[in-house]
Amino acid sequence: MSTNTPVIELRNVDKSFGPIDVLHEISLKVRAGEVLCLLGDNGAGKSTLIKTLAGVHAPTRGEILVDGKPTTFDGPRDAQDQGIATVHQFGGTYPLMSIGRNFFLGMEPTKGFGPFKIFDRAKANKIAVEEVQKMGITRITDGDRLVGGLSGGERQSLAIARAVYFGARVLILDEPTAALGVKQAAHVLRIVNEAKKRGLAVIFITHQVMHAMTVGDHFAVLIRGAIAADFRKGEKTREEITDLMAGGETMADLEASIEGYMETHEGHPPKVATAD
Repeated sequence: MSTNTPVIELRNVDKSFGPIDVLHEISLKVRAGEVLCLLGDNGAGKSTLIKTLAGVHAPTRGEILVDGKPTTFDGPRDAQDQGIATVHQFGGTYPLMSIGRNFFLGMEPTKGFGPFKIFDRAKANKIAVEEVQKMGITRITDGDRLVGGLSGGERQSLAIARAVYFGARVLILDEPTAALGVKQAAHVLRIVNEAKKRGLAVIFITHQVMHAMTVGDHFAVLIRGAIAADFRKGEKTREEITDLMAGGETMADLEASIEGYMETHEGHPPKVATAD
């Protein structure tokens, strides 16, 4: 596999539910060590796209490629087995469980033999603390600590560290900073950069332009289920991106067309068509 081959790619992906078309010809590429920021307001189709990437929904048309090879996910577990991990807000962590338990939930290390196997709490705690600290969360030193006592940013970091430990190559982060304060959001953004340095492909879904511009290498703006813009870092300003998300560019084009018409028609605006 070429080092330039995307870890995951969508080619002309559509998703329909009965007669309702939700996604329209989505084409995206994410490479190792790159952060793709997927921007869009509420109702843009981000949730459906996330679920399609994560194996919850199968594309109606188009194809998904992993390491350059067309792939069909049989479900979320299949996508996870191929290294695609989705982290939602707070990472699916459970506040009344310890850090070690949360880290290994469903994949707990054990000790003992046969029917006498028990959860190896010491091993789980040691690994969980080490992995979280590798992501820069040095304040966490006790794996027995309840997750409910962590900040929102620390819970996100725990979920990301867990995904990386269990072999994720693609991290899909669903609005990870949406419910966080400035300090906590900055903490999560540092973790995103750390994941990037480790060579992971990151898909960062957000409607917060400043957060996207802080970590993003590649940007795509989703409007009404279609890619309205696809560009690299430095190619657009914050104002231009915000305008795109609001559909402002379309409005600007319409206004320019009206002005052009008026210049060639003695200042008269286009006529409004009426029903007979």
